This record gives sequence, C-alpha cells and structure tokens, in this order.
Amino acid sequence: MTKVGRDFSYTMQSLAVPPVSADVMFASTRFPNYKIGANDKIVYGNEDQKLVSMKEVIAKETAQLLEQQKRLSVRDLASKFEKGLAAAAKLSDEAKLRDVTCLEKHVLLKKLRDALESLRGRVVGKNMDDVEDAIAMVEALAVQLTQREGELIQEKAEVKKLANFLKQASEDAKKLVDEERSLARGEIENARAAVQRVEEALQEQEKNSKASGTQDLEELMKEVQEARRIKMLHQPSKVMDMEHELQALRIQLAEKSKRSIELQKELAISRRVEESTSYLFELNGTPALGSYLQIQPSSKKTSQLSQSSIQWYRFTSENGNREIISGATKSIYAPEPSDVGRILQADVISDGQTITLTTSDPIEPAAGLGNYVEALVRRHDTEFNVVIIQMNGVDHPSESIHVLHVGKMRMKLCKGKTTVAKEYYSPSMQLCGVRGGGNAAAQASFWQPKIGLSFVLGFESERERNAAIMLARRFAFDCNINLAGPDDTAAQKP
Repeated sequence: MTKVGRDFSYTMQSLAVPPVSADVMFASTRFPNYKIGANDKIVYGNEDQKLVSMKEVIAKETAQLLEQQKRLSVRDLASKFEKGLAAAAKLSDEAKLRDVTCLEKHVLLKKLRDALESLRGRVVGKNMDDVEDAIAMVEALAVQLTQREGELIQEKAEVKKLANFLKQASEDAKKLVDEERSLARGEIENARAAVQRVEEALQEQEKNSKASGTQDLEELMKEVQEARRIKMLHQPSKVMDMEHELQALRIQLAEKSKRSIELQKELAISRRVEESTSYLFELNGTPALGSYLQIQPSSKKTSQLSQSSIQWYRFTSENGNREIISGATKSIYAPEPSDVGRILQADVISDGQTITLTTSDPIEPAAGLGNYVEALVRRHDTEFNVVIIQMNGVDHPSESIHVLHVGKMRMKLCKGKTTVAKEYYSPSMQLCGVRGGGNAAAQASFWQPKIGLSFVLGFESERERNAAIMLARRFAFDCNINLAGPDDTAAQKP
C-alpha cells in the first residue's frame, strides 16, 4: 500500500485547471471594494457614498445660487457659477473613472466565470458544489454590476445636463458683468466730463470776480474820498475840533520828551556810581561747565577779599528771582550741572558796601557730556576713581585711590575690598559740586550718604566729576528722589 494514488489524483486535478490567459490586462492591482451582505447582495463601500455626497453638494449649491440670483451682485453671481461649473467638471471626471473601473470589473468577472466553467468539468463531489456556488456568486456580481452601470449612465446624463446648465449660466453672468462694466465706464466718463466743466466754470467765475472786485474797490475808495471831502466842507466845526486835539497831543508829547530826557540823565548818573563801585572787584573765568569762576580785586588799593563777605546766587531771568547757593561763600566757585543755562551772581560785602558781580552769559554745558552720560545710564553700575579730600569736614591726610560706585539703586565708596560707605538713594542723601576750594574745585564734589557722614571727593577730571553727579541724580530721580546739594531746592531772595 502506498499513498501515491491520492496525491496523484490531486496533482492531476490541479494541473487540469487551465491558467488565466496571458493577454488579460488588469487596470487595477487590487480587488474591487465591495462586501457581500444578506441574501448574497453586493454592498459597495465609500466610493458610492463619496459620489452621492458630491452630487448632493452640487445640487444644494445650485439651488442656493438660483435663490440668491436676484439679490447677489453680478460679480458674485459669476463667481458662484464658475465654482459650480468646476465642481460639475470634477464630477464628470469622477464618472469617467467609474466607467473605466466598471469595465475592469466586467473583464475580471468574465475571466473568473470562464475559469470556473472550465473547472466545473474537472471536479466532482463536494468540490463540484463549491464551484457551482462560486459561479452563482459571480453571476450575481455581474447582475449587480450591470445595474450599477445603468445607474451610473443615468447619473452621468444628469451631471452632463447640470454642467451644460451651469456653463450657460456662467456665460450669461459674464455677459452681464461686461454690460455692467461698460455702463459703469460710461458713467465715470460722464462724471469726469461734468467735473471738468464745473472746474472750468469756477475758474472763469473766479477770474471775473477778481477783476470786478478790484474795479469795485477802486470805485468805492473814490466814493469814500469824495464823501469825506464833502463832509469836511459842510462840517468845518469838527475839523477845528480835530486840530485842537492834535495840538493838545503835541504839547503832551513835548512834556513827555522832556521827562524822558531827565530820567535818562538820572539813569546815567546812577550807572556811573555803580560802575565806580563794581570796578573794585572783577569776576574772572569762563562761564561754562568744567571751569571755575574767581572773584579778584581790580587794583591793589582795593581791600582784600579775606576782609569781605561773599555769597553766590543762581539768577533766573524769567521771574527775576535769585536762589542762594548754600555753602558757596568762597572767592572761587566751580559751576555744577544744576547751573547750566542760568546766570550766576556773587554779592561781595566790603566796607559796608554791597557789590554784585554777574556772569556775562548763562553757564554753558560741557561738549559731549550729555552723550557720555546717556551711554553710562545703560550700565547697571559705573565706577569712578576718586580721592577722599575731606571726611565729616576734616581734611583726610591719605591720598590713596578709592572707587565710587554709582548704581541704579545705591551709591558705594570702596577701597579695595573694604566698603567705606554704602547707602541707597534717600531724601537724606546729598550730592553736588564742592562749593569753594582752590583751582581743583571743578574736579571735586560733596557727597553726604546719610546724616552724620559726609565726604569731599576729588575725581580724575572735570568730566568724570560732572558725569558722576548727573548719573546719580538721574538714577535717584527714577526712584522719586531729588538728589541735590544742601538747601538747593529752597529759593531765597537776598
């Protein structure tokens, strides 16, 4: 006993089935997308749903366009028709693709039925029943495909009708747009012509009005002159009154001229007296930030300044007031940033006589100082090399270099890693130029961090001193604090 018989029979059966012809061409490499439902009915998938939904959208948009045709503008109507036409063309293309797909399905079903028919003559028993069922299923698929082809043909005809309708409507809309454009252009040209005519009429009227206006004005002036002449001839009393008034005005003018000459003589005498007294002292120096002003006797016969009393003031020319500069009682004074744009005065009391000296011009700012300070404002902390000249009013013997830190919130004085003073900006803090001193006054400043502690600091240059004062006042102002010298904010009259 061998198993060759059974294996040989199956081998012969498999060889007996003819293969699919080589000339069959499949347009698609996948099996059609359908399912077999109840009673062996074929149910198609998403393709039919997509086609139906597109058709419904086109129908809905067409209905909306027909309803809104009366109230839409011509341009909007044309745009809507063009969109509908594009959608119809797209639907037509999809229908063509469906036709090609259906043709491929027919070819596939035909090949499959031929293969099953050839197979039915070579199988027996249970396999025969399976082949019969397969043939019945293929025939049902063919029937379903034929029905679907009929529906597609009907839908294609409807889509073609809809496309033709939309194409005609689009052409009508374009004609309407062209007509409206031509009408609008004609109206615009008419309006331009009317405006040009109005402008020409206005220009001509303006020329005529100017000519007639000058002529009317000349005639009116002649009439007024003639009326005045006639009125003067008929009313001689009024002319006499006017002559008397003119005579009285001439007399008053002569009296005022005499009084003016007398006042000028008195003013000249007073000026001579003042000049004779002011010549006792003179004010030397450039009225600019970075320099210093010095009061000196004009001659050897003048009493020495050590025997005189001095007080410096800031003079405001707008209201004529003077602000006393507290502590400025020396013969030398170096202007500080608060003095820029203002005139400085100094009262010298000598032998019971008060002599006032005034700068020739307001204090001028230092060149480039503003830009330098603006560059320093961007930093969080700026360092200046200084020397302590005085501490709490007592001379400081050491001349070692210290570092003054000017920050956005506080000021700090250090020597190496040792902190000499460190305070936040507060109303008790004071900072100003030194008020007195010698030739180095323009490089020194007064700093009071808190009550009971004060310094006189010497900087490397006048620019560094003025920049430190301006920078610290700027940061203090940002903290709502007015950083100035002692009693600088109190304006006093002498």
